[in-house]
Formats: sequence, C-alpha cells, structure tokens
Amino acid sequence: MKDVNEATPGYSDGDIETNPSAAITLSALVERRYSRRSTIQGGAATMALAVFGGSMLAACDDTGNDVENDQPPVVTAGSSGTASAGRLVTLNSTVTDDGGIVTSAWTQVSGPTVTLNGAGTDTATFVAPSVSANQPLVFRYTATDQSGQSSSAETTVTISPAVLSFTAVAKNKNDLVTVPTGYAVGVLTRLGDPIAADVAAYKNDGTDTNFANRIGDHGDALRYYGLNSAGTRDDASNTRGLLVQNHENLNVQYLHANGPTNLPAGPRPEAEAIKEIEAHGVSAVEIQQTGAGWTPIQNGALNRRITPNTPVAFNGPVRGSALLQTAFSADGTAGRGTINNCANGVTPWATNLTCEENWAFYFRRPAAADNARRTAKEVTALTRYGVTSANGNYAWASVTPADGASTIFRRWDAQATGSSATADFRNEPNQFGWVVEIDPYNRTSVPRKRTALGRMNHEGAWPGNFVAGTRPAWYMGDDAQNEYLYKFVSATAWVAADANATDRLAIGDKYLDTGTLYVARFDADGTGDWLPLVFGQGPLTPSNATYPFADQADVLTHARLAADALGATPMDRPEWTAVNPANGEMYLTLTNNSSRSVDRVDPANPRSYQDPPSTARGNRNGHILRLREDGDTTEATGFRWDIYVFAAGSDLDPANINISGLTADNDHSSPDGLWFSRPTNVAGQVSPLLWVQTDDGAFTDQTNNQMLAALPGTVGDGAARSVTSTGADGTTRTVTTYVGAAPGARLKRFLTGPLECEITGVDTTPDGRNLFVGVQHPGENGTPAAPTSKWPDSQTNSSAPATTRPRSGVVVIVRADGGVVGL
Repeated sequence: MKDVNEATPGYSDGDIETNPSAAITLSALVERRYSRRSTIQGGAATMALAVFGGSMLAACDDTGNDVENDQPPVVTAGSSGTASAGRLVTLNSTVTDDGGIVTSAWTQVSGPTVTLNGAGTDTATFVAPSVSANQPLVFRYTATDQSGQSSSAETTVTISPAVLSFTAVAKNKNDLVTVPTGYAVGVLTRLGDPIAADVAAYKNDGTDTNFANRIGDHGDALRYYGLNSAGTRDDASNTRGLLVQNHENLNVQYLHANGPTNLPAGPRPEAEAIKEIEAHGVSAVEIQQTGAGWTPIQNGALNRRITPNTPVAFNGPVRGSALLQTAFSADGTAGRGTINNCANGVTPWATNLTCEENWAFYFRRPAAADNARRTAKEVTALTRYGVTSANGNYAWASVTPADGASTIFRRWDAQATGSSATADFRNEPNQFGWVVEIDPYNRTSVPRKRTALGRMNHEGAWPGNFVAGTRPAWYMGDDAQNEYLYKFVSATAWVAADANATDRLAIGDKYLDTGTLYVARFDADGTGDWLPLVFGQGPLTPSNATYPFADQADVLTHARLAADALGATPMDRPEWTAVNPANGEMYLTLTNNSSRSVDRVDPANPRSYQDPPSTARGNRNGHILRLREDGDTTEATGFRWDIYVFAAGSDLDPANINISGLTADNDHSSPDGLWFSRPTNVAGQVSPLLWVQTDDGAFTDQTNNQMLAALPGTVGDGAARSVTSTGADGTTRTVTTYVGAAPGARLKRFLTGPLECEITGVDTTPDGRNLFVGVQHPGENGTPAAPTSKWPDSQTNSSAPATTRPRSGVVVIVRADGGVVGL
C-alpha cells in the first residue's frame, strides 16, 4: 500500500478539493476575481452572480480558453434611489469584460410597469409612474459576452407621490412668458400666421388681409388632436397633431394700418369689417415636432378656419323652431358661423366643442326704437340676454356691401324691420349662444350647433368622466355676473366602442341631441341639487307670469329665464369647468363679481370686500368651487360642494379675504381658464395636476396674468368656516361656507405672461411632456403708434422696435430634462 503522502491521487476526509484537475478552485476563483475587479453593486448582487453570472460556470469556453482568462462580465446597476411621480429617472450601468459584450439590456423586475427608453443600452430612462404611496420599482441590468456568459445586477428606485418640483415663478411685469428654471418656452403660432399654401407671410403692419386663411385673433381655449404619419387620427401621437383654437375677440386697433375707421357708430368700410369678422371663430392647424422644436405646417391637409361666415347646421330640440327662422334660414335649420368663442369641451369620439360666449354685443338693436316693434315676451327675452346695443361691438351692420346684396353685414342688425321673421334678422341673436361641435379630422364637415345644451354665454362644456352603461354629462358655466352653472346629461348611456367611430358627428347626434339640461342650486348645508329645465315641469309652462314658455325649444333658447324661474343660485361669473379624471369631481372658476354686495353674499359666494387701491367692493378676486356628484355618477341629481381656493393677494385679511392662506408663491386673482392634465400620462393619474389661468384686472398692479399648477385634494378635505363681509357703510353680514384644505405648496405659480395679456387655453401632448398655452391680447391698451407690448417678438428679441405690434399666440413649454411638465 502506498503512502498517503505520495503524489498518487488518493482520498482523505480532510480533503476539500476533490477535483484532481489543474483548473482553478472555486474559492481561489472568487478570491482572484475580487482582487482584480470591483464588487458587483446594487440590488440582490451576490457572489454567485459574480462567479456564475446567468449560467453555470464552465471550465473552458469553446475556444479552449480557461476560465481565468475568460470570466463572465462584471456589471453594476448603480445605487438605489428615489424619485417623485412624473420625474424622468435615468438608470446607469457599468460593465467590465475582457472578451467583449455582445448584448446588454435593462428589464423591470417588479413594481408598476413603466416604459423603459433605451432599454438595450447601458443607460435607460423612464418616467416615474403615478402612485398614492411610496412604491419600490426594481430593475435588472444584464450583460452577455462573446462566450455566452452573462451577469446581472439589480437596483431599486422608490417612487413617491407627485409633488410640484419646480420653484415658483415670481410675480413680475416683464413683457415675456416667464417659466420656472429648468423649463424652456418657444412661440408656436401667432395671430395672422398663414395656414394655406398660397397665403403670404404676415407683415403685422395693419395691411394684411385674408383672415379666412390665417390664424385669428384673441386665441382662447385650445386642444391638441393627435395625427399619425399618414395624417389621420392617432390619439397617442406626441409628435404630430392638430392644434384647434378658439378666437374670441379682437385687438382691433392693430388689425388696421391706422386703427379702425368710424367706430363706434359707423359707417364701417367693408374691407375692415370683413377682416374683423374673419379674425373671429376657430382655427385648426397641423403642428409637428422636429429637432428644432414644434412648428406649424402651413399647407397641412387638415388646416381649417371656421369663421362667423362658415355654414353651420342646427341639431337638437330647437332645430326647425320659429325662434331660429331668419331671412337666411326660413325653416330654422341652418345658420352661419360661430362668434366670441371662449372656452371649449371635448368628446371621447375626438370632436371639438367650441362655445359661444359674449355674442349678444355684436348685434345692433337700439332698444328704444325696436322694443315698440316687439311683443312683451320678446322684449323680456332680448333684455335678459343683453341684446340692447345701439351699434354692435364693431358696427358691422352699418356696412353697405359693394354688391348691394350680401347679408353678411345686415345679419348683425337684429331689429324687427320686415314683415316677418323670415324677412329680416330679428331672430339672428337666437342663432348664437350655443355649443358647437366640430370634427377636426374632416375639414369639409359642417359644424353642428347642439341646442339640447341650452343657449347662454357658454363658457365651455367640459365632460364628466365616461363610464360604460352610464349616461354622460357635460358641465357648463354662463359667464356673466350672477349667472348659473349648468349640466347636460345625455339620454343615451355610453358605449365605449363609439369612441372609435369614424362618423364622429353622427356619434355627436347620438349623445348630444337628446337629454336633460339642469341648472345648479347650492344649498347652505354644503349640498346642492340639479334642477331640470324641462317644459311643462314646475314653472316652465305657458302660464308663467314673467315669461310664458311655449315649448321645450323655448325653454332651451331662453335657458336663463328658465333657470331664473327654477330658483338656481346666482354665481360670481361662472367660467371654465374641469373634471378630475381620477375621481370625477367637477371644478368651476368663479372669476369675480363686482356686483356681489354684502346683502347678497351666500355660502357658495361668501365674499364682498374692498381690495385696495380700488374703492370698489364685491368679490374682486374670485374663487374656485368644486362639487362631487352623489354616488359619483354623472346621472346624479344631487351633489356635495366646497370651495377649493379663494383667490386673493397674500397681503389681504386672512380671516375674510385671503381665506386659503395664499403666499407670494401662489397668490392670484380672477381665476378663469381651468384644466386637468390628460389621464394618458402621469400628471393626470392618481392625484391629477390642475392648471389654473387668470384673466385679471384687480391684481395687475403687482403682476401680469399667470398660470398656476395645483395638486388639489378632494371635496370635504377642509371644514366649515364663517366669513364676514363689510359694506362701505359699515354694515356686516356673516355666512358659513365650506373651505377646502389650504393648498400650501401644492399650488404654485408656474408661468407669467407678457404685458396686458390674458393667459387662456391649455393642453399637452398625450405624454404630458409638451405643454401648449395660449397668450391672449398682449398690449390690449396700446395704439398702433404706441403699442404697450411687443410680444411675441419680445420673447426672442429684446431689441424689437418700439412700434412692433403685439399678437396673440400659443407657446409650447418643455422640461429641459424631458420629463412631464409641472411635476
């Protein structure tokens, strides 16, 4: 028997290394590897990963190289970290390998699924998802070398709920659109930009014509409609789309070389009036993202202007009514155009709702002369809607057309001068004040006025959240002092497949032509009721002493009178509505009310006060009210309400004026535009981002108009509170209202606009990374010889000539890091 110390292989209980080959041992391999390379970092990296990678370690590769010379790659996945919802997160990895890496990739291991951009590279990015509480996301980085050996490492990113991560923009009086640090702003479209191939560039000296093929003035509410590479509907497109925008009114002084001729009474020159008429309405222009940013496409196939002269059709219960009969439409089914388009609405079937606001003032109807030609009922209606101007805003009715026959000017004379309604335009005012549905993807389609939604100073028609099997609703403000909030509920329950129909206006017929119009009553206990405007119910009958209603067409055409009769709550100028896509709560801007006296305050409109230096009293700064439908359904006839925020200067009385505790970072006045981010991206999910825009005169001694970003809570998150108003004579009145939780840092000023502008109109691309914002009437108080703003030229050229005329326009705002705007 041989000695155990001989070289001959043998066995011993103390032996650990039983493999007699010359290959390196496992323990030595680990020791050597860690002595020559860095330790694997992140996640669940272990010695097994360091040695074995993604497969069992082999002694030699297929070329015969031993393991020492051909080790699996060494990878790291960076350190674990944190990010808040909406932030752009970058995953960094490193890899070391002597034999060359063939493939490498990031994959998600756990947590809410995100889209990894650059997943097949060493560096990947993703947008942090929306979460309600801290949520870990685990990612694995794997690299494979030429020998087929792979190694992996993991890292964890903990996502926290959304916050407003930007630093608030300071109040200022700059002639610029100012955005937070880390954001960039570019001008996208402007008044007068050509949207047809053969239209000349805009000279901006008052000599330009053909506004039927140019972007109009006073851009207001806007909406982005996605397009694919073929130029057809694509709701997910973030790089190409149609920008559809309202054009509410005019900076008429800048449209003409030396300002308008013969205002206010006329006679007006035909050419000037045509230009002014065509500069109203709606524009649709294709826009595209390029390497240099966003740009409009002048000859876009879907580019379109809808002006006050564009043919339209009437749909719904008022179609064919004698109330719509004119010399143009003897049967009361057709009309021309849309005017004073302010806020908007949308539908799931991708049509645009444009809303006619202050239309009454365009008509000439000297009441003293015309009232004698009218019935008492007609006088009541015309007076209630304010059709009482001696000349009309721009005296278009004073034009004598060159052809002697055109009625495009005579239609603006609403006097009863003929033998019947079909011999003149006494009923032309009844053809305005409606919600108008437009198919942006079909430029030859005829817009339809949806009369079931009622006639008023429509300030938008925003839909509630759509639920299959439930009748959908649209919420509408009537923008005038002491007017009402309305809701239209369709008679047809929602069918989700209708969202993808190609005959979009036919789907509008299905949901928007039959239903019930309601008006809101806000009760003192924090609840409220929707009161139906239905002919034959309650006071809406022919026996009504104030206004005898003839039929449902009469009720809808004179919705204000019907709401009066039902006892609706007069509000502080109901403007835009917006609906929280996460919970269905409806928000309403009440922009201000100079006639809200101490004796007329109520729980939903609880303030009347003086805001120095003005000596006027009333609710000068406005507030934002919100409501939650009973049962969280659009079909509800009751709701709960509170006041999300009271607008005010931060230096005003915290007990009765600055009730929401606003600071220099978020104080504001006259909230107007209102919009929740799209639910297609993080900003519109879980705790959606709310954008608030202002149209103010009470706060412009401190700052230009602005846009704020908010992460609001929910109805009932605050408490009841007593508010005392004081009159000029010292009389007081105290009411109890319901105030939401103080917004604090969850409300911040995101943007300020140029001089004398209004900020109005907001939307994003579906991914939330491109924010479109409207800038209306900069320099509105100037003259052609002395403009008071040079925007948008001032945005990029601080040396623009002093006589540069300002123009309304749209800007696009992006984060420098490519993340979701606002978060």
